[in-house]
Amino acid sequence: EVQLVESGGGLVQPGGSLRLSCAASGFIFSSSAMSWVRQAPGKGLEWVSGINSGGGSTDYATSVRGRFTISRNNAKNTLYLQMNSLKPEDTAVYYCAGEAGEYYSGSYFQNEYDYWGQGTQVTVSS
Repeated sequence: EVQLVESGGGLVQPGGSLRLSCAASGFIFSSSAMSWVRQAPGKGLEWVSGINSGGGSTDYATSVRGRFTISRNNAKNTLYLQMNSLKPEDTAVYYCAGEAGEYYSGSYFQNEYDYWGQGTQVTVSS
């Protein structure tokens, strides 16, 4: 059974930091490109960041570039998102998503992903 289990969300003040984790199982994690996708209240899905299967190539949405860092540990089948300098507009449910193959698509359409997690809530508020 394929599973992506996110953790690390919570309530944080503006300017604070959080580290999200995504534990993967049931598929070959090291052969899959991974992304973080978020959905703010009342809005559609937004692709946040992607990393290729080997971890050597990453990219970010303009809204988070310079503040967020995506990484992965293929030995532990885990994806991470370090989020610094958080803003209220970063409030959203964050989803871990995977695509079979080396490269990420940067898509915000859920049905274009092969694997999708249940999400973790991040709330940035004072």
